[in-house]
Amino acid sequence: MTGCGERPEPAFEEPWHAQVFALTVALNESGHFTWSQWADRFGAMLKAHGLAKELDGGADYFDAWLDALEGFLQDLGVAEALALQNLKEGWAKAYLNTPHGQPVHLSAAQ
Repeated sequence: MTGCGERPEPAFEEPWHAQVFALTVALNESGHFTWSQWADRFGAMLKAHGLAKELDGGADYFDAWLDALEGFLQDLGVAEALALQNLKEGWAKAYLNTPHGQPVHLSAAQ
């Protein structure tokens, strides 16, 4: 708990963690899957990701989250594997083309 005037610690380590969480909630709320279906899928992915080491709840946790979401969207027919791969590659290029400290925009992939 924080005192008056103190800023709370962020709930997510990285902005993309919050974004992928919010996207999952929005897809659930729009009826693409139930929360129990998501929990089953994500639980299996956490188990798969955590076999070699204990997950720390940060980037490794959300890497598992993203893998689960991508696979789920493909299985549901909401997204195609090639489209997801192209999007990932575009973001990677944009990141590499963006000066340090600047926000990354997909248009920088060009």
